[in-house]
Amino acid sequence: MFVALERLINLQEGYRKTFRVNGQALLLLVVDNRPVLIEDRCPHQGAPLAVATLEGDVLRCPRHGLAFSLSSGRALQPGCAGLNLFKLAYEGDRIGIDV
Repeated sequence: MFVALERLINLQEGYRKTFRVNGQALLLLVVDNRPVLIEDRCPHQGAPLAVATLEGDVLRCPRHGLAFSLSSGRALQPGCAGLNLFKLAYEGDRIGIDV
């Protein structure tokens, strides 16, 4: 089942918005003109990533500064779990997720 998150026309560079789908907090970002959907939770200690800093493709957790690659989801520090990335789906003029 497709769950729409946003209209495609609203996805501009720098876009960042949180959503809740089936009880899970998600964060939709546009980085390098590419939408990325991740769980709005740092895998280290669960801090919300909606206010994380973003430099290029690197998202840095606001709590402890752990850095993650948004293109791969992997942590840039050894021993830390990666981000939970979600595959985006498209329907008409909407972007969303299939659940």
